[in-house]
Amino acid sequence: MGMPTNPVLAPSPHIHGLPDFPSISDDDFVPAFDIAMADHLREVEAIAADTRPPTFANTIEALEQTGRGLAQAAGVFFNLVGPDTNPVRNAIAQELAPRLTEHGNTIALHGALFARIDTLYRTRDSLGLDEPSLRLLERRFRDAVRAGAALDDDGQRQMREISARLSTLTTTFSQYVLDDSNASAVLVDDAAALDGLSASAISAAADAATEAGHDGKYLLPLDLPTSQSALASLTDPETRRRVFEASVNRCSRGNEFDTRAMVLEITALRARSARLLGYRNHAEFVIAEQTAPDADAVQSFLSELVAAAMRAGGRELTRLHGSGSDPIAPSDITHRLAVEQRENSAVSLDDFGDYCELDRVLTDGVFAAARQLYGLRMVERPELPTYHPDVRTWEVFDADGVSVGLFLGDFFARPSKRGGAWMNNIVDQSQLLVAHPIVVNVLNLTKPQPGSPCLLSFDQLTTLFHEFGHALHGLLSAVRYPSQSGTNVPRDFVEFPSQVNEMWALHPTVLSGYARHHETGAPIPSELAEAAREATSVESAHSTIEYLAAAVLDLEWHRITADDEITDVEAFEARALASAGVASDLIPPRYRSAYFNHIFGGGYSAGYYSYIWSEVLDAETEQWFLANGGLTRANGQRFADTTLSRGDSVDPIAAHAELIGRSAEIEPLLARKGLVAAVG
Repeated sequence: MGMPTNPVLAPSPHIHGLPDFPSISDDDFVPAFDIAMADHLREVEAIAADTRPPTFANTIEALEQTGRGLAQAAGVFFNLVGPDTNPVRNAIAQELAPRLTEHGNTIALHGALFARIDTLYRTRDSLGLDEPSLRLLERRFRDAVRAGAALDDDGQRQMREISARLSTLTTTFSQYVLDDSNASAVLVDDAAALDGLSASAISAAADAATEAGHDGKYLLPLDLPTSQSALASLTDPETRRRVFEASVNRCSRGNEFDTRAMVLEITALRARSARLLGYRNHAEFVIAEQTAPDADAVQSFLSELVAAAMRAGGRELTRLHGSGSDPIAPSDITHRLAVEQRENSAVSLDDFGDYCELDRVLTDGVFAAARQLYGLRMVERPELPTYHPDVRTWEVFDADGVSVGLFLGDFFARPSKRGGAWMNNIVDQSQLLVAHPIVVNVLNLTKPQPGSPCLLSFDQLTTLFHEFGHALHGLLSAVRYPSQSGTNVPRDFVEFPSQVNEMWALHPTVLSGYARHHETGAPIPSELAEAAREATSVESAHSTIEYLAAAVLDLEWHRITADDEITDVEAFEARALASAGVASDLIPPRYRSAYFNHIFGGGYSAGYYSYIWSEVLDAETEQWFLANGGLTRANGQRFADTTLSRGDSVDPIAAHAELIGRSAEIEPLLARKGLVAAVG
């Protein structure tokens, strides 16, 4: 009898290879990675040792077929660490981070393998490859060079040491942000201090306090960004101040979760790595592989937007302060914006959330729009296993009734889940591997009491549509090679499809489908629907400025060189923001450095600009949809054919130009953000 198969690596009995989560324990993960990494190295060694001359098939395509067990283990484990971690999983992640980095380096720096790739790269124009295959070959070569394959032995040794240390630091940073966000939740003694919050939010705060051992009190958990959603509703200035200060001081209080030393070490190591590879700084290294021309172009782009946004922001702050004598504090801005919106609206928007119940928005809004545009049909499969009781699973069928993948929704906040919202791939689509996509959307909505509805705010509604845009990018992928599947595109393009999907949240046809009162079932009044569209048609300058400040911080941290010596995180922040013209005592960055998980714990280093860079394409695409009839099957099919289905198998910018018939321009974005009048 053979050895039993590790449950993480065992063939799945479920449709499309959905992991059998109940059969997997935390004790299975490290042995699974041990097996999978060893198997992967044996597969790679066989390719490198092949005595035949290298060809695309026996080298590049063969590499795409290796490491399937490792991809399976990673798809399970790293999907769990973000939305449902625990001390054991955190420890495993710490152990695996340097090991997986070294594993990747062993392959990327394999001399014999790189020699085969290099031979193919140098003769690529004579190989007769189609565009996806040529892009794959070029990507393999560049990835190896960027890992250090072309360096001498000492350079490769340094790269290994740096990448191993970075993997540990970034993993720890992410864990500290979650831990300190939980530790910084604001405890409130009296419900009167929560005036302005909805009854369901107050109830959730009471439950959170009870769970934390504070019966009879209220606990306000923190959102990931600096701006806390509760501030818009809370009427008590002191409660707003406490929540704001808890948010903005995270991971910089000198406690065990202080990340400032890590920020300095991460940025210094990234600068050293960039210099070893021949780049002036980490930003140049990262942006060399993006759709943006270079780091200077990104800086110029941000500078243009900062100048316009700060002028608009000055007018906005003056207006918010009005003629009153009471000083305005950073914790007051979003509250005053919300008050102003209510005062200026002919129809009160306070009741809009009553028409945005989660299940109805999903079924009759998000999924209905996907069916109208792309012919997708979502069928819930409650019998399929999940990794947490709150997670739900849908099987996805195309217009011909063919099952194309699975979609998992993990919508509710819990202490084991890091903040924010995101999309994960458990399985990447691939024609070569005959693999169907399995994608997960993770949000942090407040879980309602049993029998009570989950009602969405404007921001939560937009986030739901946004993240499903990422899911569509994965589910509609139709590429041969797994490394080109779905969202495996340049970082400054990946947000584009998700931003496009936001446009349907308040579209009249979509809104009329889901916007029913959660108690009476009555459709949303037309005047309320129109008021909602008007209120969200232009962003506040505050929102734009806090985003741009974070993008500037990211870029400046990653434009330091290996010769720069930074010793004070706060002082660097202040200089960077002032130099860029985006410093404001009243509008701090969306993320301060100490809890900027996107860039120090995630994959957005020198790439946080990508949200607004992608939004140029998004604004143009919104205009294209509207000019061609909007929510139609023909438009959806064209968007899927040119963009969503193609992943990184084609040049993304060329694909967008193919869609709209020309290169994108910035004017639609400026108009959307209310910055047209502020330019010049």
